[in-house]
Amino acid sequence: MLTPSDEQLLRLPKAELHVHLDGSIRPETMLDLARSRGAPLPASDPEALARHMLVDDAHSLEEYLARFVLTLSVMQDAEALERIARELTEDHARDGVRYAEVRFCPALNTEGGLSSDEVLDAVLAGLDRAEADLGVRSRVIVCALRTLDPSVSVEMAELAVAYRDRGVVAFDLAGAEAGNPVREHLEAFDVVRRADLPVTVHAGEGFGSPSIREAVHLAGASRLGHGTRLYEDPELEALVRDRAIPLEVCITSNVQTGVSPSYGQHPVRRYYNEGIPVVLCTDNRLMSGTTVTREYAHARDHLGFGWEELKALARTGFAEAYLPPEEKRALLAEVETATARLG
Repeated sequence: MLTPSDEQLLRLPKAELHVHLDGSIRPETMLDLARSRGAPLPASDPEALARHMLVDDAHSLEEYLARFVLTLSVMQDAEALERIARELTEDHARDGVRYAEVRFCPALNTEGGLSSDEVLDAVLAGLDRAEADLGVRSRVIVCALRTLDPSVSVEMAELAVAYRDRGVVAFDLAGAEAGNPVREHLEAFDVVRRADLPVTVHAGEGFGSPSIREAVHLAGASRLGHGTRLYEDPELEALVRDRAIPLEVCITSNVQTGVSPSYGQHPVRRYYNEGIPVVLCTDNRLMSGTTVTREYAHARDHLGFGWEELKALARTGFAEAYLPPEEKRALLAEVETATARLG
């Protein structure tokens, strides 16, 4: 089995299907925005702030999510949001990412007086500007949060539907799973279902396989965010395999939150061998201190993925993107040509 070099992994065309905007800010940008907006931060230089934001001491998903209070403090105006979105695309370009689906909950960015529409407009403007400059396609997945009132989820669902032809490609339910079941947000899923907007749901990360079962059967998820604990329910695992429901796998994040004891024990190898579509993603570039290329390296170094397998994973990322068929076929053709040049 051929083992790719770090350089090959970097140059491999990749898709990023699970990355949170508010978890992927550059430390330098956080500091710059905090100074100009009077927002306090726990460190005054980029290296120290990056160390503080790296979640290597969490014992649960809830502890991992606590860091978002700091990033959201500097994401409450249009200028900041557009800059953060643009810079994320620049970082993706340097990481060999050719297509990204950036997710966030606009309801969390309205404390400065912006409406949810204005928040989304600013982010889309940043992504569009970067795409024009760099050629990296980026789309948005609008998130609702399990911990907010279900009425907010309905608002986010309606927002996602309203922007479906303006850069939004799917709807997601994120946040702490334990004690916050999918069934409390069914009205929001009805909104997007009536509009035929795709759904991906965070499940099997902070709670067990029953969370995944609800995501599949109640929410109608066509992809699963994480899905790490799917192995706990063999019948459900077989159903996910038979329906070819992709898992958006975030290895480093899962180790940090304790849902996987180590890189080498992560179940993504099992799921790949079972024939379940899997895509490697970062979750949060800042909090997890990672990149898409590093996640591929972890799969290589700790889980024995070879070059051909990693190329197959990369292709799956593009094949499972929430894009119109013609646009997806064109993108896949570009990727196949670029990948073939790598040998």
